[in-house]
Amino acid sequence: MNEIHIIIPVKDSIDSAEETLRAIAGSNICIAHTVTVYNDNSTPENTERLTALCKSLNINIVNLSELTSHPSPNYLFVLRRCQKQCLAHNAGLLIVESDVTVRHDTLQGLVDGALERPDCGIAASVTVDDNGKVNYPYGYAARWSGVVDSKKHCSFCCSLLTPALLNVFDFEELNPEKNWFDVAISHKSLNAGLHNYLFTTLPVTHHPHSSRPWKLLKYKNPLLYYLKKHTKGLDKI
Repeated sequence: MNEIHIIIPVKDSIDSAEETLRAIAGSNICIAHTVTVYNDNSTPENTERLTALCKSLNINIVNLSELTSHPSPNYLFVLRRCQKQCLAHNAGLLIVESDVTVRHDTLQGLVDGALERPDCGIAASVTVDDNGKVNYPYGYAARWSGVVDSKKHCSFCCSLLTPALLNVFDFEELNPEKNWFDVAISHKSLNAGLHNYLFTTLPVTHHPHSSRPWKLLKYKNPLLYYLKKHTKGLDKI
């Protein structure tokens, strides 16, 4: 792994995205890297705010509306595009969601952890709330400690996909009818004989679903959430 490409998908929710981007900009990263925001059809007002923010932090921004007419979410488009770029540079792909705040040592810590483990497919940070309690989507890991070789899927809240994984599984094979791909890619990594490591030693603060608040219905009103999910074809995993 010669370098990493850090990407942050953003859909409106600029306040939480700003916290995410400022934390990344303030990170201690030794490995060569690029940072790119993928603006997924945010409103014109929010696109303007996001563009100004990226400029002030010297972060690249790609407006997906200029590259594809496909409606948001465009995770698959981004993943396929980034895989090609990473393969061309022997780079890892480090995904940070816009509702996550990393710590100064998180990103380099994931890189170091992956490099120490040649069989690593995914290196992921556990997520915690503002009080440091493990939260969604890693509730199952609340009692775990250290670096865990996990058979459960790794969320892309803050995860590094290594060149070993990017070389062994072509994202063109992902199901275009789905919206999210962390489960599928986690399983493909394991099926290829790689290992997915969850770093409880590198926690990140997660405010779930800040960019898609309708998903909070899953906890407040599960019946309405699943009604929306199935009738409108949303949130396909």
